[in-house]
Amino acid sequence: MLFSPHISGKRLSELCHHMAVGLSAGVDIRKVWQRETETASRRVRHDYERVLRRIKAGDSFAEAIRQTGGLFPSLFIEMVDVGERTGQIAEVLDKLSHHYKQRHELTRGFLVMLFWPLLQLGAGVMIIGLLIWILGAIGAKKMSGEPMDVLGLGLTGFWGMITFFSIVALFAVGVLVLVQATRRGVFWGPPLQRFVTRLPGIGKAIQTLGLARISWTLHLLLNVEMDMRKLVPLVLRSTGNDFYICHTDQMVADVAAGNPLYLAFANSLAFPPSFLDALAVAEESGQISRSMERLASQYEAEAESAMKIIAVISGVAIWICIGALLVYMIFRLFFVLYLGPIQEMLNA
Repeated sequence: MLFSPHISGKRLSELCHHMAVGLSAGVDIRKVWQRETETASRRVRHDYERVLRRIKAGDSFAEAIRQTGGLFPSLFIEMVDVGERTGQIAEVLDKLSHHYKQRHELTRGFLVMLFWPLLQLGAGVMIIGLLIWILGAIGAKKMSGEPMDVLGLGLTGFWGMITFFSIVALFAVGVLVLVQATRRGVFWGPPLQRFVTRLPGIGKAIQTLGLARISWTLHLLLNVEMDMRKLVPLVLRSTGNDFYICHTDQMVADVAAGNPLYLAFANSLAFPPSFLDALAVAEESGQISRSMERLASQYEAEAESAMKIIAVISGVAIWICIGALLVYMIFRLFFVLYLGPIQEMLNA
């Protein structure tokens, strides 16, 4: 599951854009998806063909892509479901295209920021490995007769270098697996979702993004006739965050009892006063759909700005950690190759 086919953010953005254009022009979704299947890479074509067979058999698009396992992210599936239920799937896909494009650009900027410090780290690792080999090859020893050990781990000579590079390679593979698992949401379970969403800084950005999705989903769903008991779960699931989803039963019970929608949101204690006030005014004025559309745009702008700041701060933090590691390595080499021998001579 961890390394099974998965669509990248860039490819997903392009897919959403192509489908939004086709559906907006009135092309049938089966024909639109057949075109995407024909141009899909070999890695995912089999899954695309399965989706095509299901929608030709009469299944909804959301249900068809849900059966592909982890190929599509849960947010994509939930929002497509909302789009199909409201008859506004083209608008939903256009919005998703913007979302995944922005996420791809943030990721690319983050990686560009890390390129130089990672290059320096790689060079530092190579230098240390070569030093381990060279010092062992020339038989460099301390005055006590012990082999000169650069890292203090007992690694010397050719096999010491091989062992060192193997340790570094295993660590790098572990980091890559961790990153891949994070991208697939392996660790992003309900407990972690609730914990991270409550954190200062990044939690605020995640909450703002969740409020934008809730507002936008309300805008879509309230344009059609739908039982509030079915509407509330769809709205909360659109966030993809258990910080909100865990309140589903309470909110459904509130609207089933005849309480206003804003009161159901307020009783969950998960929403800020500014959102609740806007929802209450919109509900009382009868302009809730239009008001939620405007509110969604405001929250999206705030969330984009916050996520850019978080990406920069994260990049700087990692850069500092790598820099600190390089400084430690330099001082370690300075001590072993220069200060250490001098101290041994003075003690002798």
